[in-house]
Amino acid sequence: MAWITLALIGAIVVFIVTGFSVTRTEAHDRNGNAYTKTARTWKPRQMQFLALLPLLLTLVSCVTSVPAGHTGVLVTFGKVEGNIQTEGVNFKLPYQQVEIIDNRVQIQTFQLEAFSSDIQQTDVAGSVNFTVDRTQSQNLYRNVGVNYYQTVIYPRVLEDFKKVFTGYTAEGLIENRSALGIAIEELLNTDMANYGIDIIGVNIENIDFTDAFTAAVEAKQVAQQRKLTTQTEQESQNIVAQKEAERQIIQANADAERRKINADADAYSVEVSAKAEAEANRVVAESLTPELLEYTRIQSWNGTVPSVQLGGGAATPVYPIINIPPDAIAQTE
Repeated sequence: MAWITLALIGAIVVFIVTGFSVTRTEAHDRNGNAYTKTARTWKPRQMQFLALLPLLLTLVSCVTSVPAGHTGVLVTFGKVEGNIQTEGVNFKLPYQQVEIIDNRVQIQTFQLEAFSSDIQQTDVAGSVNFTVDRTQSQNLYRNVGVNYYQTVIYPRVLEDFKKVFTGYTAEGLIENRSALGIAIEELLNTDMANYGIDIIGVNIENIDFTDAFTAAVEAKQVAQQRKLTTQTEQESQNIVAQKEAERQIIQANADAERRKINADADAYSVEVSAKAEAEANRVVAESLTPELLEYTRIQSWNGTVPSVQLGGGAATPVYPIINIPPDAIAQTE
């Protein structure tokens, strides 16, 4: 404020001083001698307002603007002041300057070279996203300056990429691209913590190998694909053969089961028939009486008498002895 006060006082002094004017006129004294009469008068003029121009310039130089998403670091003759300026209109002394620090999420692309654990050269293209902590803007400017990406971030990116890549083979780099980005991000955050820089993400957009290695990888992939195709075909054939064997086993089991069922049915039928025949025989045996047997024998006789060979050589008829009950004789009479 002292500078503004001095500028205001200086402008008022200049404004007043430049308002005075001196007029000279010819005059004569009592003796008739001529002399020049000088008179000093004051009145506002247009040139006087030019004295306000330094004051206006001073006032304008005391106003500064900080864009959205940024902070202003106030510097007095190279010394970083303790307070920071936030977004919008801010005031400073004419001899002070404001360094703008971007606190938004920033992205920087890069291209670098790194080697894998099996000494394969890779050309890497990627990007890093980061942001600066508002409360650390003064320390970052004091210790690093405004070119902090080129000064501290990019060198660490180179170092950490080489450190992580040496832990993987060339094929491992291809298979673990996302894991590579996470590992490098963790290392960068550790390195940038002292500067108030937060690494949001590391994106590996492309990993390019030498032509010889690329050709070798392609040949290996073709061989693996052929091997996989052969294995798939073999597995398909095995599955078909297994299914056919299972089908035959099922068919054989079904045939055996059917034969068993038929055999059981035949055995059951024989058993039932035998039981029925035995039951019938039992019933018949129970119903037979001596009289019925005798009657049946008589009814079945055809009236012939069997001949028996005797000692003389002539066949002599032999009459069967038939036991005829007396009741039957009486009935015939």
